[in-house]
Amino acid sequence: MPAFAPTEAMVGREAEREALEARLADPRTRLVTVTGVAGVGKSRLASVAAENAAGAFGDVRTDPRELDGAGGAGRTLLVLDGAEARADEVAALLARIPGLTVLATGLQPVGVYGEQLVPVAPLPLPRPADADDPQALARIASVELFVRRAAAACPGFALTADNARDVAALCTLLEGLPLALELAAGRMRLYPPGVLLARLGTRPCTLSGGPASAPARHRSLDALAEWSCRSLDTQARALLERLAGYEPGFGAVALDRSDGPALDALLDRGLLRLVGDDHADARYAVPEPVRSHLRGCQEEAGRAEAAADDHADRYARLAASAAPRLTGTDQARWLAVFSAEAPNLRAALDRLWSRGDRAAAAATALACGEPWLAQGMLRPGLGWCDRLLEAGGLPESPAARLADLSGVLAAAIGDAADAVRRHRSALAVCKPLGDRRLTSQVTAHLGAALLSAGDPQGALAALEPAVSALDAVGAVGPAARAATTLAAVLRALGRDHRAAHVLEGALGLLRRIGDDRGLAEALRLSAALTRGHDPDRAGALLRESLRLCRETGDRTVLPLVLDEFALHVLRVTPAQQPRVVRLLAAASALREGTGSRAPQDHEAVVTRAREGVLSRLGWSPYTTAWAEGRALGPVEAVREALSSPVATDTDSDAARVSGEAPRTLTPRQVQVAMLVSEGLTNRQIAERLGLSEWTVVNHVRQIMRRLGCSSRIQVAWAMGQWA
Repeated sequence: MPAFAPTEAMVGREAEREALEARLADPRTRLVTVTGVAGVGKSRLASVAAENAAGAFGDVRTDPRELDGAGGAGRTLLVLDGAEARADEVAALLARIPGLTVLATGLQPVGVYGEQLVPVAPLPLPRPADADDPQALARIASVELFVRRAAAACPGFALTADNARDVAALCTLLEGLPLALELAAGRMRLYPPGVLLARLGTRPCTLSGGPASAPARHRSLDALAEWSCRSLDTQARALLERLAGYEPGFGAVALDRSDGPALDALLDRGLLRLVGDDHADARYAVPEPVRSHLRGCQEEAGRAEAAADDHADRYARLAASAAPRLTGTDQARWLAVFSAEAPNLRAALDRLWSRGDRAAAAATALACGEPWLAQGMLRPGLGWCDRLLEAGGLPESPAARLADLSGVLAAAIGDAADAVRRHRSALAVCKPLGDRRLTSQVTAHLGAALLSAGDPQGALAALEPAVSALDAVGAVGPAARAATTLAAVLRALGRDHRAAHVLEGALGLLRRIGDDRGLAEALRLSAALTRGHDPDRAGALLRESLRLCRETGDRTVLPLVLDEFALHVLRVTPAQQPRVVRLLAAASALREGTGSRAPQDHEAVVTRAREGVLSRLGWSPYTTAWAEGRALGPVEAVREALSSPVATDTDSDAARVSGEAPRTLTPRQVQVAMLVSEGLTNRQIAERLGLSEWTVVNHVRQIMRRLGCSSRIQVAWAMGQWA
């Protein structure tokens, strides 16, 4: 049996090793199998565990032929590599030798009754944020293994700020597979990480150079992948080759109803894996190096073009069938599907374009319009619209729709003048068609662009007839969204009463049809109309809008709602200034990610608010909060906003009676109360002030008693009223 030093072999495998050794130490264990994909280190793990557990056995063997005469007083351990196809042999040995324990390794379970499994996955991968911190990066198991092996192959190699991003990218490309990491690390004697990363590109299976003493499958990733696919039946092999052409994270669109048995076989062998956290909607990926190996096989066999066409046609059908559901009650679900399938949809569009199928590409791009807006894919979407329009050859109706979509995307980016130009171009094409619904919808979008461009009168002239026409033809969703924009125009013209009336009708329609993205924008506008006379209701409307943005995965409406909510918090609870900064920073980061900019009048208001908070907070607390906010993703930003205190009647009473109350607090209690109002926990407050957590708990109790508050939220409101 080969022996490996634990420090050399067991990077990132401490938990699996301990679990395996505990199973082997139990005299009741007859068969334990280490399972996992090829190259994950199963044999090495089994060898080390067997060596460490050898004291519990009278004899340790690696060849079943050496077991004659075994079964005496002591236990015998048989280490059996690649045992998944030897079920009958293992079962016979266990039945014949009572004191025998089998430690097996395999791509899948052996399948013998009483078998215990120890699954082994690839090593954990670095997160994007880790690449900026070499010290944090070095603690990630995949990076640690790579660096150790690279230093052995190239003395003096070290993880530095200069190569950290390339090392992280290599580990991610190789999906944390230990054999792949070791082969790549061996190339450090020839190439720096960045050069190797570029050479591997999309074909990491070209890595080779394993030790001559290793099995043939461990000398190159190509050989490893082919060995992994051995003994697959025809149906499973055909399915695996087809799925290798999909970008990781594909869903049911890639599968046919007849694929069930083959799908289970691939999952069982680790040739297909589940990805993501949404167990209700399974998503899959073919792991490296199998994926790149099979794509190479397709190219060599001349099947790559047909596979790419099949992939593109499937996603074109998905987009066409899902588009009508993107503004109904299933909107959030289908937006999530489009978001998860975004890499495959991009690949499908590329293929449709390259094979010259402009009509199918245009239809797919139009179906992606709402998802592009929700995902913040504004500039890529605009690029596709322009590419298809400039190529020409499209029928007038899809050409008009593409021009209109390009205007909507330009408006979302913040280029109102360009949006007006694009919508007028769309109108020039669609008016002669006699399509009243399309013409009215484009006119409504033109009105929205005119409002953004600072022409509310022109916007009113476009929107009023457009809303009536859309309503007349039964286009409920477009009519409701156009009515929301009309209400914004009326508000800009100072006609708040009529704006509220129009918006009330739009809100009802949007709720009825389940258009949550349209509803989120309408709620934001409703909050703006309400805040002057009912700030509590305005806050409630903004909270609902934030929740809808989270449910739909929106990144275009969300920055505006975060800004509005931050300004609302600043007005009603001034003590929440650090939270206000975090929310404004999160909105700013979201805009940068989508390549958009806020309307000028809105940006001016936000800028004044930021300057005021900076002057009150001071530079250091402000910049700290700003950095914290920029690190928030969309979901975390909404969570941060919704965690702010909510006004209730009891809270309002507490705030009113506490107008003078802070004067009864000690200076230290005032400090603690202000930090409570910022949403900090007792532990965070203790760390900030250099106190014990128990001392902070006592301070909070005294503060609540002196202010007459029964909750931390009431303390926040009381301090806000005092501030």
